[in-house]
Amino acid sequence: MKIKILFLLMIFCHVSFSQTQQDQRVWMAYTGQYKASPNLGYHMEAQFRMDNQLEQNQQNLFRVGVIYHFSESQNATAGYALVNTFSAARDDFFKENRIWEQYQITKKWSKDILINRFRLEQRWVEQLRFSELEGVTSETAYQNRFRVLNRFLWYMTHLKSEKESFYFVLQNELFVTLGENEVNSKVLDQNRLLVGFGLNYNNTIRLELGYLNHYITSSTANDLMNHTVSISLFHNIVL
Repeated sequence: MKIKILFLLMIFCHVSFSQTQQDQRVWMAYTGQYKASPNLGYHMEAQFRMDNQLEQNQQNLFRVGVIYHFSESQNATAGYALVNTFSAARDDFFKENRIWEQYQITKKWSKDILINRFRLEQRWVEQLRFSELEGVTSETAYQNRFRVLNRFLWYMTHLKSEKESFYFVLQNELFVTLGENEVNSKVLDQNRLLVGFGLNYNNTIRLELGYLNHYITSSTANDLMNHTVSISLFHNIVL
């Protein structure tokens, strides 16, 4: 069963790449989910995406949301995100305001976990433009985007106690644009494939380290493939 799931995930996350530029990144992320009642909870997230020398902040993201738990295995979340992205061409950051909604299903086999997440995003992205007469100006472009994430946590062994475990993580997320937009005219917006390992403490804290292959398409330039070191801390508590 485990082998079949891994095989299906690898087929799902395979994308053909051509004429791509290469780059390196380091991503650091904190994700907290706080359950306030049997049905309601809160989502808080902060991500800092740097170059491989940790000198230039490429992007930072702050996301909040409200979670409704239908059951232990199914929930829906809606919220807001603020994203700041560095433009090397303009030597400045541009902003994005984002509304998002998602539905998540969690399946467990013994100590292994499979997560399927479906997310919709409404994006208002600032676009920086330069002209000799006006210098750098900005305007806002709108985009609808759909994201599908498959995440598999494969238990490997206990550490010092049964509350501490070591696991393997395989994750892929596909981004698809919906309708006409001015941000990216391609249907496939990007793909993120993550392979790594994690430490789980009492099912409340997870620390993960992995390699993220981040493929980004562009309607105005060559596609980009980022080879990224991913460091993530997950915090799940009951208030």
